[in-house]
Amino acid sequence: MNFDRKQLGNQELLDLYKKLLKPRLIEEKMLILIRQGKVSKWFSGIGQEAISVGVTAVLQPDEYILPMHRNLGVFTGRNIPLYRLFSQWQGKANGFTKGRDRSFHFGTQEFKIIGMISHLGPQLGVADGIALAHKLRNEGKVTAVFTGEGATSEGDFHEALNIAAVWELPVLFIVENNGYGLSTPTNEQYRCEHIADKGIGYGMEAHIIDGNNILEVYTKLTDIVASLRENPRPVLLEFKTFRMRGHEEASGTKYVPQELMDAWAVKDPVENYRKYLKAEGVLTDEADDQIRAELKQEIDENYQHASAEPAIEANLDEELNDVYKPYTFEEVAPAGETANIRMIDAIQQGLAQSMERHENLVIMGQDIAEYGGAFKITEGFVNQFGKERVRNTPICESAIVSAGMGLSINGHKSVIEMQFADFVSTGFNPIVNYLAKVHYRWQENADVVVRMPCGAGVQAGPFHSQTNEAWFTKTPGLKVVYPAFPYDAKGLLATAINDPNPVMFFEHKALYRSAYQDVPKEYYTLPFGKAGLLREGSDVTVISFGAGVHWAIETLDKNPDIKADLIDLRTLQPLDTATIFASVKKTGKAIILQEDTLFGGVAGDISALIMENCFEYLDGPVKRVGSLESAIPFTKALEDQFLPKARFETALKELVAY
Repeated sequence: MNFDRKQLGNQELLDLYKKLLKPRLIEEKMLILIRQGKVSKWFSGIGQEAISVGVTAVLQPDEYILPMHRNLGVFTGRNIPLYRLFSQWQGKANGFTKGRDRSFHFGTQEFKIIGMISHLGPQLGVADGIALAHKLRNEGKVTAVFTGEGATSEGDFHEALNIAAVWELPVLFIVENNGYGLSTPTNEQYRCEHIADKGIGYGMEAHIIDGNNILEVYTKLTDIVASLRENPRPVLLEFKTFRMRGHEEASGTKYVPQELMDAWAVKDPVENYRKYLKAEGVLTDEADDQIRAELKQEIDENYQHASAEPAIEANLDEELNDVYKPYTFEEVAPAGETANIRMIDAIQQGLAQSMERHENLVIMGQDIAEYGGAFKITEGFVNQFGKERVRNTPICESAIVSAGMGLSINGHKSVIEMQFADFVSTGFNPIVNYLAKVHYRWQENADVVVRMPCGAGVQAGPFHSQTNEAWFTKTPGLKVVYPAFPYDAKGLLATAINDPNPVMFFEHKALYRSAYQDVPKEYYTLPFGKAGLLREGSDVTVISFGAGVHWAIETLDKNPDIKADLIDLRTLQPLDTATIFASVKKTGKAIILQEDTLFGGVAGDISALIMENCFEYLDGPVKRVGSLESAIPFTKALEDQFLPKARFETALKELVAY
């Protein structure tokens, strides 16, 4: 192995050695603890330390790093107290996740480290968002994100690289090519000769670096990072390396040919660098022994500190309270003149006024800039707020959602427009596995609103008509808003943007230009979790949201003899159960109307809640009415049959007559 110290002094060389040796000695300790049954799981980075250590040493302390399982050198390089790492690995309170997640599945703003999730890919898009925030503030900062050669096959990898290239984001995409994705060798994962070659397809600078040579890692990255700070752009770095242990300790390495293990064993990044320093006269055996003794003492003392810490005791209130970041509703009462406007105008006003109110708010979506979006809601926004804050995106929903997470991590708010709610399926993973869980896992919030143009009734067919709120109401950590009227849409959107938690904001396309209402011209907010009681009666409680509210109104107007409480839920998570229960206890009957297909929909949960909490007050079965159990058809006659509007009237009459 050829080491070139370039202009590095002896002390710099020794500092790198200490940084390289520390994670190796911790790993050796962890392997002993595993054999003793004191640790349940460990993902070893033995053989790959030079990459983590070199990258971290080059970056400034306030530049974000997004590591993976095998990047212990990132955490030690940022000088996280070792007892906190041991506490994290033991699931104790001095860790970073309150015992809710394991190993390196955590982040810490204090040390500017953003940990991974097991789905791997989303963290690449998160790095894009972090870097975008830096770029918007002209801070000259670089973001580094790690991934493995296996994850380069994921769509998120390609989406994130493409976004970074198009937006010229200062991101170091670091691929640790250690030869195997768990047990699958690289020749079964991709056909190009080098992963770095993939950078060509994105118009991206790329380099291949010896990942076992700490001096090559450090010196090359020093130049690259300095260049990125001056000239922001993404760079793809492929580090050739090898992991000497299994994917995790339980996996073993039997799938690796012994000759390959032997070939890489002689390339050990720690041992070879130690030999080089001794040959250079920088390190003596005595000094090496002293360094090792001091590090081992630090490791042992910190392990004992963590081991003495008591185990976490379950606290029900704390568990439930940490699902969302605490937020106190900021009431801005509606005032001033009103204008009779459409739903689409109200949403546009709410969005524009929030852009004025929050200078750190960024809107992202397909065709939303000059074109104004598929429904023209952001028309004129570029002239008003600029293209930096109103950003056209490539067609890559997953990485854009992840980028929204990154913006939130780095001090920005974001609104992401799904061109159609149906398309959220390609961005589903980061919504339900990152945004929804991040505050519960390590107390970071996701200040992201996802706008969801949804619903049928406009003959748009199976791929542009879904109302898929039930995908998200069952996911703890998300808030779900679904207004039926312009007044509510404007006020609730403002609140959604103020709220630091992730919000799925459903907007029914059929109501965009058909629903009119007098709406205050000025900015105002409305609270989540408070339903609207639109009509009052004693015969039955009608519960709905979105377009279903309008269908219910039409049906009740057509049947004036039916005196109903009509509840417009407005938000589905949080759900206003108090209003529902009070009404049902008064009327004794309840019917729930949803546009979604019936099985597995929100109506089922509301029905169950009513049965569990109002059973003794009921004078009839709780009715649910929803769309047919099929995809949404295109032709009007078939779509009319699919939707529940006509069936609702029949079910309502049957219930009232029960």
